[in-house]
Amino acid sequence: MLRLLASGCARGPGGGGGALGLVLGGRVRPAAGLCDPGSSQSRQASDAPRNQPPSSEFVARSVGICSMMRLPVQASPEGLDAAFIGVPLDIGTSNRPGARFGPRRIREESVLLRTANPSTGALPFQSLMVADLGDVNVNLYNLQDSCRLIREAYQKIVAAGCIPLTLDVFFFCLLEGGDHTITYPILQAMAEKHGPMGLVHVDAHMDVADKALGEKLYHGTPFRRCVDEGLLDCKRVVQIGIRGSSMTLDTYRYSRSQGFRVVLAEDCWMKSLVPLMGKVRQQMGVRPIYISFDIDGLDPAYAPGTGTPEIAGLTPSQALEIIRGCQGLNVVGCDLVEVSPPYDPSGNTALVAANLLFEMLCVLPKVTVA
Repeated sequence: MLRLLASGCARGPGGGGGALGLVLGGRVRPAAGLCDPGSSQSRQASDAPRNQPPSSEFVARSVGICSMMRLPVQASPEGLDAAFIGVPLDIGTSNRPGARFGPRRIREESVLLRTANPSTGALPFQSLMVADLGDVNVNLYNLQDSCRLIREAYQKIVAAGCIPLTLDVFFFCLLEGGDHTITYPILQAMAEKHGPMGLVHVDAHMDVADKALGEKLYHGTPFRRCVDEGLLDCKRVVQIGIRGSSMTLDTYRYSRSQGFRVVLAEDCWMKSLVPLMGKVRQQMGVRPIYISFDIDGLDPAYAPGTGTPEIAGLTPSQALEIIRGCQGLNVVGCDLVEVSPPYDPSGNTALVAANLLFEMLCVLPKVTVA
């Protein structure tokens, strides 16, 4: 798998630059180095052919390099409208590790996905040029350094990818984690371009702790750190699916004091979340938002492969209602985190995650809806 090296150019498996041509989807694309000043390209013309996941009618699902939806892998975001990126990090976990293997397993299960979304009418691959940018190179021995590497890699991706065809088109990243620590450095990079972000956060936990074991950075603190640094527009933050035991009875106090909308899991039981998302759309308005989906927001009956499972969570159909409810919003980035394959040998958790990432792709701005 290609990697994004934050301290230098993106390199291929052999350690070289971007000379390797890759044939993985419906196009052949040269992999250009992220730091190669000569690799800059304008965006694809609207009528130019775009990358397409290959149909199993013509290419067996077991054939090809393991990329997200069997899309082409390239080292540079140049020419892309959106990209899938892995962040294989789990040293910020507080309980069960294994999320470093999440991106790889999600890619494996994504082989079942197809190009169209009949339920919503979305045709993302007719609207956007999409590829797999491989993985961010993280430091598994140093969480602070990993956050630096993620932030710097994402800064380069945003800078290189934001070459607009028109002034209102941006580059969209869909990230596969990794533990939830990764959202903090990503939002650091995103806020440099967009300013304080709105946030749709699906999770069993609010992740707003101040510290644990004396450390202020782990997967329970990313949104506290984001608030500290002014990365979030707190009046446009919603946290959905919150539940579980706690050390105190006022566990929701911090989020609510910041102006977050906190939606408890029990307020979602046996309900459609379409009405809730109508309110969320009004709350988010037209300014940029980020979607961060922790797979433990789902009930462990559907997604047991995660580090900190909590019973009585959301259902997959409610997850679809949340993501589809973001259609029409100014979504500029998304992540799906905390998939830990060792705790789900069946692969079902990663399969759910792959489908949710596809749904996120389908709600990006500029996606054609039939």
